[in-house]
This record gives sequence, C-alpha cells and structure tokens, in this order.
Amino acid sequence: MPPDPPDPDPDPFASVPTRSRRPWLNDLEIAVHGPATFLSLRDGDVDTTRDGGGATGLFVDDRRLLRRLRVRLDSVAPVPLAAASAGAVTETLGVARHLGGPGADPTVEVARRRTLHEDGFEEVVTLRNRGHREVSCRLEVQVAGDGADLADVRHGAGRADPVPLWVHPGGVWWRDERHDVRVEAPGAHVEGRGVGAELSWDVVAPPGGQAVVSLHVVVTRLWASEFDATAGSDGLALADVRVAAQDVRLDRTVTASVTDLVHLALRDPEAPEDVFVAAGTPWYLTLFGRDALWAARMMLPFGTDLARGTLRALARRQGTEDDVVSAQAPGKIPHEIRRSTPGAADYLVLPSRYYGTVDATALWVCLLHDAWRWGMAASDVRELAPALHGALGWMRRAVAESPDGMLRYADESGTGLANQGWKDSADSMRDSSGRVAEGPIALLEAQAYAVEAARGAADLLEAVLEVDGSAWRTWAAALSERVRDRFWTEGPDGPLLAMGLDGRGAAVDGLGSNIGHALGTGLLDATEEAVVARALSGPELLGPLGVSTLSRSNPGFNPIGYHTGSVWTHDTAICMLGLMRCGHAGPAAGLARTLVDVAAMSDYRWPELHGAEPVLGHPVPYPLSCRPQAWSAASAAALVAALLGARADVPAGVVHLAPMAPAPFGAFRVDGMRVAGGSLTVDVDAAGRVTRCEGPLGVDGVEVMTG
Repeated sequence: MPPDPPDPDPDPFASVPTRSRRPWLNDLEIAVHGPATFLSLRDGDVDTTRDGGGATGLFVDDRRLLRRLRVRLDSVAPVPLAAASAGAVTETLGVARHLGGPGADPTVEVARRRTLHEDGFEEVVTLRNRGHREVSCRLEVQVAGDGADLADVRHGAGRADPVPLWVHPGGVWWRDERHDVRVEAPGAHVEGRGVGAELSWDVVAPPGGQAVVSLHVVVTRLWASEFDATAGSDGLALADVRVAAQDVRLDRTVTASVTDLVHLALRDPEAPEDVFVAAGTPWYLTLFGRDALWAARMMLPFGTDLARGTLRALARRQGTEDDVVSAQAPGKIPHEIRRSTPGAADYLVLPSRYYGTVDATALWVCLLHDAWRWGMAASDVRELAPALHGALGWMRRAVAESPDGMLRYADESGTGLANQGWKDSADSMRDSSGRVAEGPIALLEAQAYAVEAARGAADLLEAVLEVDGSAWRTWAAALSERVRDRFWTEGPDGPLLAMGLDGRGAAVDGLGSNIGHALGTGLLDATEEAVVARALSGPELLGPLGVSTLSRSNPGFNPIGYHTGSVWTHDTAICMLGLMRCGHAGPAAGLARTLVDVAAMSDYRWPELHGAEPVLGHPVPYPLSCRPQAWSAASAAALVAALLGARADVPAGVVHLAPMAPAPFGAFRVDGMRVAGGSLTVDVDAAGRVTRCEGPLGVDGVEVMTG
C-alpha cells in the first residue's frame, strides 16, 4: 500500500463546473465492450468541463473511473476533423495547425485509436508528418479519475471532484471505493498534480514519417457487486454474418450493427457459459428482460445460442414470491438487474432486481417457442420446462385476477415505473384528446404477446413435453375475443385499434405504433390486420424516418418526445416484421428502405430513438439516446429476415424463404444464417427470386422451401 497522498490541490485542469442537468450524448463518441464503455468528445478527449453535462469518461461496472483524458501538443489542442466508433473501438483524426509547414494545407496529423477491453483500454496516439521538414514537439496527456455512480451522472448529479492519485515509474494510479485504476505510459515523463497528472513525451516525426506513443489503463475490481457480468463477445458466433447487396448501404448497416451487438454481449455471472446482450450504453449496460428478449428473438436467423443464454439467464432470476417494492411475483420475468441500488434520493431509484414489466414474461415464452422453431434442441426446452410452467402460471393468475380478464399493470409501490410496457415513460399512454391515461392499464401489445405466448406454449407442451396443450389454445382464443370486443373503436377515418384500456375500462384511443406489435401474433384476423397495416402505412404514423410512437394529429404529439411521437428503430423493425408475417410485403418493404436510410444518415449506428420530423431529410437526434442499443442493433437481423421472408420450423423439417419482391436493395446475398446446427448462404436477385441456397441443412433433415 503506498503512503497517503498529499492534500489535494485545486484541480489544475478544471475550468467550468459541470452543470446539474441530464447530459446529452448525441455529439459524443461511444465505444463498448462488455461491462466497460467509453464516452469521449469528437476530438477523442474526455473532459467533463466541456462535454455538455459531464458524461464523458471510462465507465466500468456502472462507475466512472476516468473523468479526464486530454491530448495536447506543446500545450495546444489539436483541431478535430473526423471521428468514428464501432464496437469497442473509437478513432479520431485531428491536425496540429501550429506545427508543420507554412502553407495553407495542414501537414501534421494527430490520429488517436482507442480499443476498449473489459478491464480497461489501450490508447495509441500517432503524430504523422506529411511535410518535408522534421517535426518535434512535446506530446502531453492529462489524466484524472473519479468514482461517480452512473445513475448520478445520468441525472446530472455526478461527483465532479477527481480522486487523489499516486505517481509511479512510467505511470499513475488511483482508486475509488470499488476499483483500482492503473495507467501505464511507457517512456513518459510523469508529473503528478494532486488530483490530476500529466504524462509527456518529447517526440520527433521525420519528413513523411510518424511518432507513436501509447498508454494502457488497467482496471481491477476491489468490490463484488450483486451482478458482476463479464464480457461475452467471444461467446457469440456471428463472425461469418455477411450481407452483400447492390445497395451497399445494406451491407454496412448489417456489419456495423452486428459489431455493436457483439460488444454489448455479457456473460451471466452465475453461469458464464450463458451469454445475453446488455440493453444499451451507457445507461443500460446490464440485463433488461424485455430488451434482451427482443434482441435475441430478432437474431434467431443467425443462431440460437444467444436465445438460449438469454432464456437461461432470465429463468435463473424468475420471480419466486410476491413483493410490492420490487414488483416481483412467482413466475414473473424481471425487468432489469443492476449491480447495486444507487443511493440518490432526488430521482427515481429502482431496486437492483426489479420486476415492473407487464410483457417480459410472455416475451420469454415467445422466445422459447421461436428458438425451438429455429432449431434450439428439445433438450434445452425440457431443461427450461419449470420456468415455462412458472411463466404460464403468472400469465394465468394475472389475467384471472383482473376484473375484465385483461393483462393489466399498476405500480402498487408508488416508487416504481408508472407504465410497465416498452413505452415506460409516464406520459406515453394518451387518448385521442391527448389526455394521459390513468391505470391500471391493459396494453394492446401485452395482450398480443400473451396470446402468441399461449399458442406457442401449447405447441411446446405437446411436441416436446408430451402433455396436452389445448387448454392454452382455449385461453388464447378467449383473450383474443375479449381484446377484439373491447379494443376496437371508431376513429375519424374508420375503425381504430386502441393502444390500451385505462383503469375505468375505457379505450385509450390515441393512435400509436403499439398496433404494429399485434400483427402476426394471432390476436387479430386477416381483415383486422389489413386495417392495422393501412394505419401503419398512413401519414398519421408513417413519416420519412419510420413509424412514430404517437400519431401526428394527437394533441400530445411531440416529434422528439420519448414515447409521444419520436421514432424508435426497434419499433419500426417490429412493425416491419409484423407486416411481413401477415402478408403485407409492400408496406414492409417501405419500412425496410426507411430503416436503411436512417442508418446511412446515422453513421451506420442506429440510435435508441430519434426525432420523427427531419431537417433537410436528416433525423434529429434524441440527445439522451443510447448508442449502441441492443434492440436497435438487432434490428439489422430483423431487416435481413424480412428481406428474405424467412420463417423456420426445424421440428417439421422446413425453412421457408419468401423474399420481398422486388428486392428493395437490389440483388443481395446473405451469409452466416444458422439453422439446425448448419450454416446457410442465400442469393436473391433483384426481382426477389431465390437463385441460390446452399448449406449443410439436408443432412439434418431440413428442407429449404422458396416462394
């Protein structure tokens, strides 16, 4: 143990104090790898005094460990030109305008490449001399750390004071309550400044040459939390997933999205062989039931390993008792699992294991069924049979205890989420007058998921567990009838499917994207699905950037409102899948084109959500959006599945392919599909015809049917 550090001096690098408001992320570079994420300015710097809210830094296990990393040349900041991030890597390029030749063109570049690891990161700074004279300078890197809790940072209450640090040969180190942080800087001169340090090198770049320095930051855990998930990128076999289309934007969308999704992967600390994906960075870098389930479900055409890991991780934490504060109930699938409960008192704080979700339990059953259809082994289904029975039991009780036989939710604790569907903000449920609905609310999509889950469970019970499943088909049919009797109302343009029922039983008749989640679930008949398809394709919901969460004519519409008019990538993708499932390929193709348009205008990294009204055709960012975010990234797989019209029934020995015709992005090829343990390559021509389908599927008794 080193000696106590000297009394901290005033922060020598501080300028303007961090403002107490939620930080915005839209202009930041974000890299992620497992439980670690790095947020920086576009010049590559970490500087909580100039990042618009104090959000930049290295975060590990939901704690900010590094709150300053600034590069200077002779005390002058490089001028930023470009920046990009993908998965665990951020690269930036700037120029040192005070160095180099006298001409108009800059001749000294400053390139930074940061590669994030689970236990820290490596940063390489390269000084490139494009001129004809030798360039020499002092390259300085300023560092400082703190231990701010992520929840406090998110709400603008993060601790701004750096922690004391110690200097050691070739680097510095510091610690917070949970971690040791060690900076190794080979060859650097190190000057400690109380709560900050400067690492410096005297560098020389010859004409046409370069000088390179690097530093490594290593993080060691000192404290075990309730949920120390580790990186799981090596547990996902997605390296061979490729798409090659005439419209190369599709290729780039899929590649970038899969890269991000892989680096969001985490291993279950109770069973490291099981991998799931964290919901998103930086705010939700942990297990969220609904998000993980939808992401795994979308990724099924590329294998069932993620689905199996997700199902198991959530089953281990399935509810076992009734508890009002955590919203736990027997058989219920959790909403989110945190490493610990933050101690702040001035904003909503949920328990570290929280069950306030009305839809994750049914979605768990849907994923189990769909994974089995895509080739997950029957033995895996049998292993999860207790969790299946528990989930079905919760669904049965929840409906039986409801006064009208609907699946409803209410926050009985007064300290949890007011809304417990995917639109979980307090103002998301609105009727046609813009009034916010009062609970307990019965969500349309929650009923649809429950119907689909019950029917899928019936198939699993009979085909795998060898018990009668007919009671669940009867249960699903009865719930469908109740929904069709209560949720249909009359809108200004004809029949309208309400987004829910309020606590008085009245229809929440605001038109919202919720209706798209009911398509293809078995809740509606073909005529009703056609009405929904028209509404999704109409100008009230569909704009140039995707499907809005709330209709434009609703008095509560806000194009950048979280759930009151914005566009969510996964929501548009689910609507696209639903349209394909019920035979409306034309509108689905329109949504596919919109998704790729937005990806191309978002540096091929879909945000969590964006504004519904464009500026000169470009999406307006929602400043608090996670990037990357799991179900946004997984929407790339949903896009491929929709383009192929892919449906699998491995137990019946068949995979169906019915591509969109004509193909929205021209002729294309998909590599890396995985069915029944084998890989599949599919070629589709511009007319939408399958021209090639190859893979070792025949040996597994699976036939691919096209058309």
